[in-house]
Amino acid sequence: MSLGPSRANPPSTSALPPPDGSPLRVLLLPFGLTVGLALLALIPRVQSNATLAMSFLSAAAALAIWLVVLAAKWRGAATAVARSLQVVLRPQHYVQAAVQFSVYCVWGAYWPPVFDHGWLIFGQLVFAYAFDMLLQWSRREAYVLGFGAFPIVFSTNLFLWFKDDWFYLQFLMIAVGLMGKEYVRWRRDGRDVHIFNPSAFTLGLFSLVLILTNASDLTWGQPIASTLTLAPYFYLFMFGVGLVVMYFFSITPVTFAAAATLFALSALYFKITGTPYFLDSEIPAAVFLGMHLLVTDPSTSPRTPLGKAIFGALYGLGVFLLYGLLGAIGAPTFYDKLLCVPLLNLSVQVIDRYAHRFRTLPVWTNWNWARAGSNLIHMAAWIVFFGVMTAVGKTDGKQPGDSVPFWQRTCAENRTHACERLLGVETTYCGDHSAWACNELGTHYREGKIVARDAERALKFFSTACELRFAAACANLLEPSSVVHADPHELDLRLLLRARGENLLTFSQVELRARACNHDWTFACKALRSLR
Repeated sequence: MSLGPSRANPPSTSALPPPDGSPLRVLLLPFGLTVGLALLALIPRVQSNATLAMSFLSAAAALAIWLVVLAAKWRGAATAVARSLQVVLRPQHYVQAAVQFSVYCVWGAYWPPVFDHGWLIFGQLVFAYAFDMLLQWSRREAYVLGFGAFPIVFSTNLFLWFKDDWFYLQFLMIAVGLMGKEYVRWRRDGRDVHIFNPSAFTLGLFSLVLILTNASDLTWGQPIASTLTLAPYFYLFMFGVGLVVMYFFSITPVTFAAAATLFALSALYFKITGTPYFLDSEIPAAVFLGMHLLVTDPSTSPRTPLGKAIFGALYGLGVFLLYGLLGAIGAPTFYDKLLCVPLLNLSVQVIDRYAHRFRTLPVWTNWNWARAGSNLIHMAAWIVFFGVMTAVGKTDGKQPGDSVPFWQRTCAENRTHACERLLGVETTYCGDHSAWACNELGTHYREGKIVARDAERALKFFSTACELRFAAACANLLEPSSVVHADPHELDLRLLLRARGENLLTFSQVELRARACNHDWTFACKALRSLR
């Protein structure tokens, strides 16, 4: 994401004169970055996978070829002398980068793959700077050096990254984002500007391709979306760092409207159906992150406060509809927050035109939403709204979907999508080696009540559970006509109750049973009374 200019925070600018002597000396910086990218292929993290190392070397080779082509084109050409470097430090870039970096630090402290990915992010930054320099000097005389590449790379990797065997596509994502910013442009307010948020453009495009090719397993997309809440109080943390960006760059209406719209739609769905729309909360953590660090780019969003609010509301509505659509077609639902942003970027001029029409209405003329100090009013309203969400337990608190017995009960009541969610939850826990969940899946496929009867799959799940020493599963395995259920064992509970990502291995018996009782496991409530 790249935030627009801020009147209160003018960029720090420093012009570097063209190098003396050969005009080719201007290419020394991208040459050094290219060599650095190639050397990164030698570090242990990259060397751990041959394809990953080749991805780094291939990216460096592509940059090197581009350098040679430019050098050949410029040799002896007088116009090459005009190529220059200008240092512009825009607050919207380094403030945004600092906020994104803080998210990585907190997230990585509770999910180690984030820190393991750190060297790969650094490699993308090196590639992004070299690629952008060559792209700019291929088309114009000056390159503006600053922190602009950081928000693009950081934002892209906050939502999607490819596995090591396919990591060359990660470099392609960064390249596509930078080219989209350079080539896909329009006239807006009398200026030639890029249409799309660079990271949102490439995320949306690659998400669409991954869905159409059924290739989502090439990425870490699902774990990324589901592990943010491993960090305790992630919503509160994201809310706090989001206020920093809101204070400096007046983006509050976008986030506020998006959150309010999605919260209202989710609450209405729950009221009608009795089941949550999203599995874990009214606003999933990854979507909440997107509301702060993906859709809020002022350069590619409406200018007016009312336009920003409409833009944010459409994002909330888009996420809501896409989640249902993706689930209906069997596609991964974590793309919901990514696909609609480019479409919204295309709508900003239309939204602003309609917003300007409202300036003549009394609601606008009697209360100037754009007057000095209005950003603080917007922030105050957002703080109150988030406080209400927190007070009613819809952020970092326990959610209905955190409880497996909730899904068992709503499935028995034949609530909307409840049985599908129950199967999905139990499949996830079985994959995490919960013997109880595997046995439950086996009984479902043997009984054929909530899913089509499948004796082969039932035996597979019973075998897995029996190997994990779950006695009921062994009984089901030995007797093809039996359907034996049993309460979760202690290890099962430590897996089934970690909804907010807490490590429950250190919980005492009393603490574990208390947590289970709070999550509606009736056997645990009885056991808790005996333990006390």
